[in-house]
Amino acid sequence: MDTIKKYEVAILSILEEYAKLKYANVVGGNYLIADKENHRYQVMTIGWDGDNYVHSSPMHFDIIDGKIWVQQNNTEWEVGEMLEEQGVPKSDIVAGFLPPDLREYTKYAVA
Repeated sequence: MDTIKKYEVAILSILEEYAKLKYANVVGGNYLIADKENHRYQVMTIGWDGDNYVHSSPMHFDIIDGKIWVQQNNTEWEVGEMLEEQGVPKSDIVAGFLPPDLREYTKYAVA
């Protein structure tokens, strides 16, 4: 299996698991969106919390230049560690949601 496919499988395993979660306060749910051609993957939460419409992306990953970019992680899940457990090296994980000058202080790639 080539690296991009391996990374896609790792990302989708995390997102598929998260998409199964049900919120007690949201009438609606989580939906997995996977653009495999362009290597963009996310979960969208869509529904109603009382009178408030919910439309948010708790998780978003891209594969850019052979690395996994964590673009959004508004969860308690340690997705970097989860990716490492699936064989993704730290040097191929980028905390894309951090400004470039702060990424050097993480244990992951700068870009």
